[in-house]
Amino acid sequence: MTGFLRKLWSANNVLLTTLSMVLAVLIGAVLIVVSDADVLAKFGYFTARPSDAVDASWVLISTAYGDLLKGALGDPQVFSAWFAGTATWQQAFTPLSETLTYAAPLVFTGLSVALAFRGGLFNIGAQGQAVLGCIAAGVAGFTFGLPIVLNLIVAIVAGILGGALWGFIPGFLKARTGAHEVITTIMLNYTAGLFLSWLVIQKGIQAPGRTDAISKAVADSAMLPSPGGVLRVHFGIILALLVTAAVAWLLNRSAFGFELRAVGSNPHAAKTAGISVSKTYVLLMAIAGGLAGLGGATQVLGTAHALTPSVAGNIGFDGLLVALLGRNRPWSTFFAALLFGALRAGGNRMQSFSGISLELVTVLQALIVIFIAAPGLVKAIFRLRAARAAGLGASLAKG
Repeated sequence: MTGFLRKLWSANNVLLTTLSMVLAVLIGAVLIVVSDADVLAKFGYFTARPSDAVDASWVLISTAYGDLLKGALGDPQVFSAWFAGTATWQQAFTPLSETLTYAAPLVFTGLSVALAFRGGLFNIGAQGQAVLGCIAAGVAGFTFGLPIVLNLIVAIVAGILGGALWGFIPGFLKARTGAHEVITTIMLNYTAGLFLSWLVIQKGIQAPGRTDAISKAVADSAMLPSPGGVLRVHFGIILALLVTAAVAWLLNRSAFGFELRAVGSNPHAAKTAGISVSKTYVLLMAIAGGLAGLGGATQVLGTAHALTPSVAGNIGFDGLLVALLGRNRPWSTFFAALLFGALRAGGNRMQSFSGISLELVTVLQALIVIFIAAPGLVKAIFRLRAARAAGLGASLAKG
């Protein structure tokens, strides 16, 4: 039993990730208290009546995090009302629907970044690739007027190709000229954003009768299937599951996945072994771009239904955090995207019901990533044993 507990308390990836989230939640609790003037006032006479400050802090923290969970997973009172017949099942599952809606595009952009990292490339351009995916999918969605299903397939494929093109460019430049992918992808992010802002006000793209920057609406036949009503969740989350499984197979079971990992581990050794490093870089960035483009297509076809300058939001940049939290592994990245989706959905309720700023959720995300990126700090705080001594692996993926 003692040996089992010693192995359990070793610095393996699962424990490090869990403890990183625990630390983020604890620091977030402190920030919640500090941000409330009424609770802070009670600390002014802490030595005289400490219970006032402690009780007020506990009520504030428990209420805020309770609303966070209710907004992400569901409110027990609403479920009780559904069982009693005074509420609908759609109302009960609305929070979970919001979590999955926010998570779906993050799965694709997270996989895009994670796949490139495994090949030794830093794909900072997932945002620009997602924007190109939004543009291509959105334009295809309101231009062709194809029958149902076919129109959706064409729009999704267009989004993938748009992102793949935007990923191919830095991959080609890396392979042919040695241009660093971080610089080229960052520049392409700006280019994509500016191109979108210009495009949505052009004749034939801008919505008729509108003077603001918004495109025509995507045709109903090109929208991702959704239950409708208050439930915004759509087929994109199912597509995310399938794509995650495909990426996991690509990395671990295919010949290209082996070449990709070999190049990511040591490009010089891979070249000596007969692997074309240049070809791998180009294909890798094109595939990564296609994944991010699919995330953009999911965004415009699933929720936005029209192009605006901010249609992609920050899904590309958030994908960087999702990939890091998922340690560049496909299924871990999928669940990391679900966590970020839950934080976003729950943060909306926390702001509305508890009055806690939505920016605090961003702080929680940042803290989680900081601790994930600094495992030595987590090990020191919790005095964790080395994973190798416990017979458990704790190495991070390349990148």
